Amino acid sequence: MASKGYDAKHLHELLYQALETELGGEKVYEAALQCAVNDDLRKEWQEYLDETRTHQQVLLNVFGELGLDPDAQTPGRQVVAHIGQSLVKAMEMARASGDAGGAELVAGECVVLAETKDHLNWQLIGLLAEKGRGPETRVLKQAHEAVEKDEDHHLYHTTGWTRELWLDALGLPAVLPPPEEVKNVETAIGASRAEQARDKLM
Repeated sequence: MASKGYDAKHLHELLYQALETELGGEKVYEAALQCAVNDDLRKEWQEYLDETRTHQQVLLNVFGELGLDPDAQTPGRQVVAHIGQSLVKAMEMARASGDAGGAELVAGECVVLAETKDHLNWQLIGLLAEKGRGPETRVLKQAHEAVEKDEDHHLYHTTGWTRELWLDALGLPAVLPPPEEVKNVETAIGASRAEQARDKLM
């Protein structure tokens, strides 16, 4: 399929949503760390928080290169902010219940929800860099290359953690740290293979 130029309006909307996702992601991880019981998971999420702050700077550099105002609001950005705030509120509610294990599970699910959106944002930015054409291509490509591996790691590993913590809570055999962590998964295919191999790791 032949490449074509960007729809500038939607490109900018995607970037505003991506920035808001990273800004909200910082708050999500700060809240998740308050819910973490497992020491290995807490260490993992601290690393993700640090990387999320780096991703914010990567996007702010993109905004600078493209001449966009990072403080500008769009309807989509406001929705993303609302969702992020709702995830933080959900974790606060879970902590207030007094069930530490339950709060950790809620935190895992909230991180997976936040990282699913984050992962999609960066996947789209990568596809724009690969298939589009225009002056933005170089900037988007550099940003995507700087962030892609982190985003894969955040989503697939936290999904693994949350699955195994749920299994443990249900009284079923669990692999902790999860197979995704043991096998250092970085792709969707790798995550699928790790999950299929979990029985061998018990």
